[in-house]
This record gives sequence, structure tokens and C-alpha cells, in this order.
Amino acid sequence: MSYLPIADYLPHRPPMVLLDRIVEATEPHIVCEVTVQVDSPFCDGAAVPGWVGIEYMAQAVGALAGWRALEKQLPVRIGFLVGTRQYQSHVSHFRVGEVLRITADEEVMADDGLVAMRCTIHDAAGALLAEAALLVFQPDDLDAYLQRASSPRENASALQ
Repeated sequence: MSYLPIADYLPHRPPMVLLDRIVEATEPHIVCEVTVQVDSPFCDGAAVPGWVGIEYMAQAVGALAGWRALEKQLPVRIGFLVGTRQYQSHVSHFRVGEVLRITADEEVMADDGLVAMRCTIHDAAGALLAEAALLVFQPDDLDAYLQRASSPRENASALQ
């Protein structure tokens, strides 16, 4: 299957589009790739720190949401990384020239837009480099959500 450029599926703009391409997308699953380059964001000239894997995973999840939206002829919307559970990087860094395959699989989707995802990063040989469970949130109406979130009355009642 042929896919659009990855930036078309994400609400990000360069230089913060960290992934290169979608390899595979289905309703509950996506596989994306990135080749670590010397000029990649967060690269020190030789490698990208392993903790950046969280953002690779989050962008894969965002690409899945964007792919779903475009399949339904809807606009790509902003989402939020709410939390990360059990992030384990089995490497301290991702080396320049290394091709990373990022997989995100939906585990649970709540009616309110909260989604639990299981994510992994493998190298080209299939070795597991990193894994995590991500919680993400995509509100139906971003403006209304942000207005409620910034309302002093809403914030005060949430604390009670």
C-alpha cells in the first residue's frame, strides 16, 4: 500500500516530524520507520539518546490517528501524550544510520478519547530496542477542551 508523506498524518511541522514514513497501517495497528541521521533532532552527531524513543512512539500513535482521520476524510487533529508506563530502552542510544521500526498497537480505547497503546522499537534485524505502554488523549473538540481546562472554575472543581 502507498502512503502519503508522514507529515500529512501528523499535526507537527519540521523539524519536529521525527519519523520518515509509514510502512503499514490498519485500524488498530501502525508501523513507522525512521533512519537516524546526523542532522536528526536530538542527534549529537553520532547518535540519538534512547529516551527519544518515547517521542518516536508518540508520533507513531499520532500517525495512526492521522491515518484514521484521513481515511474518513476528516482533518488531522492534535492529541496529547498523557503518560508513559514501563518505558524500557534496551539501548542507551540509537546510532546514526540505524533504521528503527516503530510499532504501535491499540489496546484499549475509551469513549472520551483516551487510548492505551502498546509500542515497540526494533532495529532492521528485528532486535527489540525499546518498549512502552502509552496513554494518549485526543479530544473531539480541542478548543472546547482547552477552554474547559483553562477555566478557574473547572480547575477548582477538579481539585475537590
